[in-house]
Amino acid sequence: MDASHTHRHHPVFCTVVPPHLLDKAALSEDSRRADLAQRTLERDSLLRTRRRVTAVRGIVPALAAPTSDDPDRTVYDAQHRTRLPGAKVRGEGDPLSKDATVNRAYAGLGATYELFLKGFGRRSIDDSGLPLDATVHYGEEYNNAFWDGQQMVFGDGDGDLFLDFTVSVDVIGHELTHGVTQYTANLTYRGQSGALNESMSDVFGSLIKQYSLEQTAEDADWLIGAGLLGPNVTGVALRSMKAPGTAYDDDELGKDPQPATMDDYVNTHSDNGGVHINSGIPNHAFYIVATELGGKAWERAGRIWYDTLTGGDLTPRANFADFARLSTAAAVTRYGAGGAEHQALQKAWSAVGVPLAG
Repeated sequence: MDASHTHRHHPVFCTVVPPHLLDKAALSEDSRRADLAQRTLERDSLLRTRRRVTAVRGIVPALAAPTSDDPDRTVYDAQHRTRLPGAKVRGEGDPLSKDATVNRAYAGLGATYELFLKGFGRRSIDDSGLPLDATVHYGEEYNNAFWDGQQMVFGDGDGDLFLDFTVSVDVIGHELTHGVTQYTANLTYRGQSGALNESMSDVFGSLIKQYSLEQTAEDADWLIGAGLLGPNVTGVALRSMKAPGTAYDDDELGKDPQPATMDDYVNTHSDNGGVHINSGIPNHAFYIVATELGGKAWERAGRIWYDTLTGGDLTPRANFADFARLSTAAAVTRYGAGGAEHQALQKAWSAVGVPLAG
């Protein structure tokens, strides 16, 4: 992909905690919870607007020739302010920091880089060795993490509803995968294409966690953000790919609204047409493919998803049916017709109610 093509890409502002969760928390009778959720929503709204403006101006890093297979990581400390990137606290190859949050961010950047390189031959986010930058300790008790089109940013959480956002390596992988999508299919962040964008991040975020833990598809928990919910929340994670809709059921945050099949598809104007909600459907399809094939999910199921995302036929406004058709074709191209991979794809998309024809 040449640089001129990349400059037509519009990086979007993507948070790991969806607006519907924070909207619920902002209605809490607990004034501190409500205030912190409202502050996070307001900050996210400001950042989203800023990202839209810079996207229109076309400010996207230019592609360069990859120089090595090694990552180039830098972690910054915002020191509880909101100016980015903050003070540099750890560069590539530097010794461990005394700050565990810095070390988790650094390790998460490395785990993401390694899966994409070892699993798919991709050199960083843009496949040209893009430096990986992350800022920790963003804002005061900021309840989110995000990719802003150029770097990762992590809040500390409030210690009540959410913990430090570097605790889940899949959250780090999720956000960085938004960058991979930005440089490849560039899926429009609205409706079904937006839900696919979110799902790509959940899929590869989960694979990064499985790769770093050396887990098989059977061993994996298939949760996104396990360990992120605070001690006062009734739930286990932000999302479940194995059983969408079951990740949490909490008095303050409500019940996980994700559907597992098209029968329960949510039509909504909020959250860019439910991008964080309806992503449960393609998420579940991937889970079915991965567990049908067994073994290490990044080796076959992940390869098919990567081929589909980067193959050039997935358009920015693709819907679920487009992805189902193209992923099935990718399975046939790589592994042949009628084999276990082809059958797993057919079974998965049928199970979640997405048609393969038309």
